Amino acid sequence: MENEILLRRLVIKSFHIDKVLFGDRNSIENGTLTISKEITDLILENEETIDSININLISPEDHNIWVNSIMDIIPISTKVLGQLGEGITHTLTGVYVMLTGMSQDGFQMAEFGSSEGILKETMVLGRAGTPSNTDFIINFDVIFKRGYPFDRNLPLAAHRSCDKFMQDIRQVLKNIDGRQGAEVKEYYDKIRPGKKKVVIIKQIAGQGAMYDNQLFPKEPSGFVGGRSIIDMGNVPIIVTPNEYRDGVLRAMT
Repeated sequence: MENEILLRRLVIKSFHIDKVLFGDRNSIENGTLTISKEITDLILENEETIDSININLISPEDHNIWVNSIMDIIPISTKVLGQLGEGITHTLTGVYVMLTGMSQDGFQMAEFGSSEGILKETMVLGRAGTPSNTDFIINFDVIFKRGYPFDRNLPLAAHRSCDKFMQDIRQVLKNIDGRQGAEVKEYYDKIRPGKKKVVIIKQIAGQGAMYDNQLFPKEPSGFVGGRSIIDMGNVPIIVTPNEYRDGVLRAMT
């Protein structure tokens, strides 16, 4: 459009997953995502509060199972070119990672009410931020050791560990030929001189162990490199539309 000023261009390429299974290495081939559990041993060596990590694959027809309290639902996306909000991002559709956790003392990783129970009863599918009823779920379940105080260190360790697991998958996703994508979408941050200026205000939590948000991670919807809204003093933060689309905000509630 005449007089528009283009600031940033974001390209998101989607790769659809029809099947998820365990194998010797992480791979994405012909619509099949293969998951390796090898990295969990390395994670446990570096996280003193975690006793064990269980990775379970939940198919669309298997939602009648028990899960620990749900800490996050995370899309599998990665930057291929540029930084958050611009360049090229690869993302998987048809599969999400679900982070859950509890302690050996029997405490669920939750505040002000937990969400453990039968999955189909504790999570509404097909809503913004949740998988659809046709999506696969990779359940990354963290069990913490006895005796540790219930403070920010436990959920942060869970999110950090899950992010390490996901980064191995992201590395595979980075190297996929973008021409194989099932869908390509382009988004632009624009200035329209003379037009109305629109600001969307989103209130996010920043008050305790399970009421935290990370901003500006290295990877879309990632953890590593992000800054806690609590540590930033809950001050207002301005993000661009494309940064928001690209996963600049990691909700940890």
